[in-house]
Amino acid sequence: MDIRTPVFCGIVPPHILDKLARADDPAVSGPARRTLQADAAQRTGRRLTTVLGAAARPVAAPADGPRRTVYDARGGTDLPGIRARGEGEEAVKDATVNRAYAGLGATFELLTAYGRSSIDGAGLPLDASVHYDEKYGNAFWNGEQMVFGDGDGEIFLDFTVAVDVIAHELAHGLTQYTANLSYFGQPGALNESVSDVLGSLVKQRTLGQSAEEADWLIGAGLLAPRVEGVALRSMKAPGTAYDDDVLGKDPQPATMQDYVRTGRDNGGVHINSGIPNHAFYLLATRLGGRAWERAGQIWFDVLTGGELTVDADFGSFARLTVAAAAARYGEGEEHEAVLKAWSQVGVKTSD
Repeated sequence: MDIRTPVFCGIVPPHILDKLARADDPAVSGPARRTLQADAAQRTGRRLTTVLGAAARPVAAPADGPRRTVYDARGGTDLPGIRARGEGEEAVKDATVNRAYAGLGATFELLTAYGRSSIDGAGLPLDASVHYDEKYGNAFWNGEQMVFGDGDGEIFLDFTVAVDVIAHELAHGLTQYTANLSYFGQPGALNESVSDVLGSLVKQRTLGQSAEEADWLIGAGLLAPRVEGVALRSMKAPGTAYDDDVLGKDPQPATMQDYVRTGRDNGGVHINSGIPNHAFYLLATRLGGRAWERAGQIWFDVLTGGELTVDADFGSFARLTVAAAAARYGEGEEHEAVLKAWSQVGVKTSD
């Protein structure tokens, strides 16, 4: 099986963790430093896997439903941990395990709605580990499975509380098995944005919300009560998700006019993702109704269509969405809405 190029993809950007690690309060800085150290170790592990090759999974026929297994790391870092709940088994006493199980299922269901069997298109089993490390302030896809920390209780709560966080990380696996977007600069920002889009769509589908009813927040409910903020990111209004003395201010731009050039965060992958995020929000609300239907289908067609290159920039992605809208719906409402959305965020759809 071709597992493509695995990368460490965490929901919390390193620039946030860096700021928290410098906080005066040891209850905040200590867990942030531990999280940064654990993330660095995971990145090293992914590089070794890329060079040496990952263990091959047995090939099985695609299943009609998901094949989920949730493990309990019990505060350690050895993955996957102790098996806590498998596919079709009754809920357990641990709510974190149950939330992870449900989130994996909700993501699988959205992929099924798009005609895809799991993230690899061939029924790949979905594995997740919870209670990773001590007061670990992140959730990530490591190229093979999902991993969730419990948070420090000061800044971040349990990372399974937001279904869009679960779906966001699993969507990195989908990207790995499809377009395999590189994780730097604009391709990396697209990688992050696609995960935010799919995370938001899973959340909206789970809640039965229309594009107009949705809050378009990523990670709502994840921030602890002491934090001045509502989420990690806002697709509706990038740059407004939080403004906190300890956490800092949300740096995401909504348009190319405010594009951030930086060497940090892999060239700003969690920052500039606000631009394609906002374009999707504009498209979905312009079309109205259920965002996972027409707007989401267009994005999904581009991600899985085979024409999106690993080094795609915003412009090339935008042009493919225009073409995908025309191919699926003709040059009508959907096509015009895609053109308008990219125009509003300052991304050109023509050479």
